[in-house]
Amino acid sequence: MLDESDVVVVGAGFAGVWAGAAAVAVRNDAGAGGRDLRVAVVNPGDDLVIRPRLYQGDPHRMRIPLDAVLGDLGIRRINATVTGIEPDARRITLATSGGGRASLAYRRLVLASGSQLAVPDLVGASHLFDVDTLTAASRLDVHLARLHARPATPGRDTVVVVGAGFAGIELATEMGARLRESAAPGGRPRVVLVEARDVIGPDLGPGPRPVIAAALAELGVEVRLGRRLTEVTDRAATFADGSSIESATVVWTGGMVASPLTAQVPGPRDGLGRLVVDEFLRVAGNSSIFAAGDTAAAVGPDGRTTLQSCQHAIPLGKFAGHNAAADLLGRPPKRFDPGPYITCLDLGAAGAVVTTGWDRQVRLTGEPAKAIKKAIVESYIYPPADDPDAVLAIARVGEHPPLPL
Repeated sequence: MLDESDVVVVGAGFAGVWAGAAAVAVRNDAGAGGRDLRVAVVNPGDDLVIRPRLYQGDPHRMRIPLDAVLGDLGIRRINATVTGIEPDARRITLATSGGGRASLAYRRLVLASGSQLAVPDLVGASHLFDVDTLTAASRLDVHLARLHARPATPGRDTVVVVGAGFAGIELATEMGARLRESAAPGGRPRVVLVEARDVIGPDLGPGPRPVIAAALAELGVEVRLGRRLTEVTDRAATFADGSSIESATVVWTGGMVASPLTAQVPGPRDGLGRLVVDEFLRVAGNSSIFAAGDTAAAVGPDGRTTLQSCQHAIPLGKFAGHNAAADLLGRPPKRFDPGPYITCLDLGAAGAVVTTGWDRQVRLTGEPAKAIKKAIVESYIYPPADDPDAVLAIARVGEHPPLPL
C-alpha cells in the first residue's frame, strides 16, 4: 500500500490538473497550518492531452507534459490506472505502469477521470474511427495519410462523419483540408456529415444553425439527416433506411458518457452517468468525495447544469480542488460558479462561430470568430509550463483570465 495522501485527484485532464493546482494554492495560502497537506494526482499517462484539438491533423502535438505544469508544485504524481474506489475505506486501488498492483488511502478524493466515447452497438463497430483520445486520433491521422496508397475505389477518398453535434461539425469542416493534404493524384476528396436526428447540431439550438449550414455548404460537406448508422465495413457505411455510402473512413462522434469509475461511487447520477454534486462539488451522500470535469453533474448559480466541455472542466477542477483542501484545513468552501457561458465552434476554412448565453446568440462569425477560437484552443486552455508561480496564480478560484472575447 502506498503512503496516504490527504487530497488525491484521480485523472489529469483539465479538471484534474487544475484540481491539483488549486489544492496546492489553498495549502500555500494557509501558511504554516497547511504546509503538511499532501496532494497527489493519479493518471496513467505523462501528458495533459489537449482533447479539444484532437479533430485537427497531427494530433500527437496536442499535449503538454504534466511535469512541466505540476512538477514544481509539490504534488505527488503517480503514474497508474485507478481500478477501484472504496468510499467506506477511503481508498483507491491502482494498476501501476510497471504492471503491479497497489492501493492508496485518501482523506479527500477528487474524481476527475473524465468521459469516454459512447461506442455504438452495431455490426462492424470495430471499423469505426474516432477522435476521443490521443491514441484514437493518431490512428485516424495515420489512416488518412495512407489512403493515397490504396487502390482507387469509389469510397477511398470519402470520409463519413457520424454525428452532427459539436465534435462532428468541427471534424467535418476540418476534414476536407486534411484529405486534400494526402490525396492521391486525381483523387476527389468527399466529406459526408450524417445525423440521426432531423437537424444539424441538434443540441446547439437554432441560434448558430444558419451559420453552420452555410459553412458546410461553402466547404462542400454533404449533409444527410435522419440517418441512423446500423453497419460498418472497411468499404461502406449502411443506415437503417437501407441506404449506404461507400467509404473507407467512417468516424463516430455520437456522444459521451462519464468515466466508468463513477459507478463505484454511491450516489445519484444523470443520464450521462455523471455524479450529482452539491454547490461545493461534493458528491451527494459522500462527505469525502468531490467530482469535477466530465464526471460531475454540477449546477451553476443560474440553475443550468454544466456540459462535458473544457470550458466547464477548468472551473470545476479549480473549485473541487479548492474545496477538498479547504475542507481539511478548516477554511471556507467556495460555491461553484462557472462564469458566463459561451460557445466557440470551429468551422474549418469557413471560419468559426461564437455565441453567448445558453440560448447561443451569435456574436461573431468568419475570421473574427476564427481568431478567437485559435486563441482559446492554442493558448487560453494551456496551463503555464515551467512556471509554478503562474500556475498557482491562475489556480486560485476566480483568478483565471477572462475568455478572449
